[in-house]
This record gives sequence, structure tokens and C-alpha cells, in this order.
Amino acid sequence: MSVASLSPDLLKYSKSRHPEPPPHFGTRFNASGDFQYEPGNTIVCHVVEGSRTQEVLIDARARFLAMPEAKQLAFTPISSLHMTLFQGIIEYRRKPLFWPTDLAHDTSIDEMTDVMLERLGAFPAQEPFNVAVTHARPTGLIVEGATEADRRTMRSWRDAFADVLGYRHPDHEDYVFHVTFDYVIERLEDDALPRWQQLLDEVAADIRDRAQVLELNPPAFCSFDDMNHFEELLVFDFKP
Repeated sequence: MSVASLSPDLLKYSKSRHPEPPPHFGTRFNASGDFQYEPGNTIVCHVVEGSRTQEVLIDARARFLAMPEAKQLAFTPISSLHMTLFQGIIEYRRKPLFWPTDLAHDTSIDEMTDVMLERLGAFPAQEPFNVAVTHARPTGLIVEGATEADRRTMRSWRDAFADVLGYRHPDHEDYVFHVTFDYVIERLEDDALPRWQQLLDEVAADIRDRAQVLELNPPAFCSFDDMNHFEELLVFDFKP
């Protein structure tokens, strides 16, 4: 398999092309793959427990774990599988555009979560949406709204959260929705890339065949101490 046949997204995980440390190394996880204390909050849709979707994603995750390079990845627990709909705040990202404009950047995470929970208490019900897998990458799955109407609805949710909470990330308009399986501890050698391309293509096709629409819970505002668990504090309503 030639370099030209490798997806641009996979090439981002090439050690020869990106010798710098992977994102979040040393703050979110360490060299042993252990997740570090990194408190914050977020708004996610968890995968429905016991669903066909969970079964399919567990199968896909197992294929990642079976790869020779699995030791170079820090895997999150099955129980944490989710799609992030809107990014909250986090300990190591206390700066403009990533923090509500009217709140001090040195406010504790717990206090921030309380304030944001209060602001979201009257969040109005929004339209429901369906989500589908588009492709896979070494850290998990890329997803988007199953139809153009679903994609518009997901963007509408994000706009509404931004208006209520008082900040918009730089990638607010072009945020890539995803389901994380793992984080990269060490990027891939070039000779591993072709087999990863084959795996990713097969995994994405298998998921699309077995779970055309992912079974996700309604969005929920969650707190977390690390990437192992996202505690639901407030679940948002869909319009009937």
C-alpha cells in the first residue's frame, strides 16, 4: 500500500511525519497509559448500555486492542464510550475562548461546574438527531449527523449551548464529532500504517453495516476527574 493510498487523517499518526509528543501526553495520560487527574466538565451523548451499538463498538474496540501497536495506545473504558456534543471546561485549558467570558480563569473546576449547571437548568428542549459513523482513525471513530437535517440540528444544539454558557471554542463551527476508543501514547511507525489503514477501513464499513444509526442517550452535562468516567449531572430533553 503506497503513501498515496493512506488517508490524510491516518498520516497525522505517523511518527516520522509528527515526531512531537502526542496531544495531552503528560497531562491527560502518562507513558504507561494511565489516565491522570484532569478535572472538568462536558456535554456528551453516552452509548446506550446493552444496545446493539455498544456491542458493535466493543467489537471494533477489540480489533484495535488486537493490533501489534495497541501498547502505544491508552484505551478508555467501555463504560465511558460517548460522543461529545459540546466541550465544557477543563483544568489545563483556562484561557479565553475556552472559558465563559464573565468568569475568572482561576475559578475552581467544582465552582465552574456548579455555575454552568445552574445556567443549563432552564435549557430549552431541542430537536432530536441521529448520528452515523463516517470513518475510523487510530483513536476511534469519526461521526456526524446521519442526514443533512441531523447535522443542522447538532450544530443548533452547539450554538444554543454556547449562547447559554458564554463561550465558543475556535473550532466551534467545524468541530469534528467523534467517539474515542483511546489516546495515542506513541505515534505509529511507517511500516504499521498500511495495516492500520486496512483495519480502519474494515472497522468503519462493519459498523456502518451493523449499526447504520448509533444508539445514543440524550445529551447530558457531565463532570469528570479523568477520561475513565463521565458522571451525568443533567440530562437534556428532546422536543416531542
